[in-house]
Amino acid sequence: MPVVEFHTGVTEPVAFAYRLLRKAYRMGAHVLVTAPQPRLVELDQALWTTDERDFLAHARMPGAVPAVASRSPIWLALQAGLLLQEGGPRVLVNLGADMAGGDALGLCERVIEIVALDVDEAHAGRQRWRDYKALGWEIKHHGNAERAVDSGS
Repeated sequence: MPVVEFHTGVTEPVAFAYRLLRKAYRMGAHVLVTAPQPRLVELDQALWTTDERDFLAHARMPGAVPAVASRSPIWLALQAGLLLQEGGPRVLVNLGADMAGGDALGLCERVIEIVALDVDEAHAGRQRWRDYKALGWEIKHHGNAERAVDSGS
């Protein structure tokens, strides 16, 4: 059974996600990132405007040219849905999007939920926690999330 890791109380979710993705990229992981549109645009821009030595190859999905998507270790999408399929990413990082359906989630090896301090986002994060529990997934909680990722960079 896959593990869900909740990082809660995150003050800057996009910056946190960037650091997490940089670490995953260096480890050779193939990651799907889901988020609401405004946050996805902000993350996409952050991935393009970093120092060229820290550039993280990524593609907006669906819609990326297949050759680009196949070479991109990081996919950005509004929803996981069909993107979690055979041959797709096995790590899902969620920045506040609705939870993927159980069938799609079953293809993940790892799910990372990044939950911001915002009251509405915290409430939605708690609901996703309950949904994962109902599916029988193991959940790990990381408080003070910024320090945890920074220490491993």
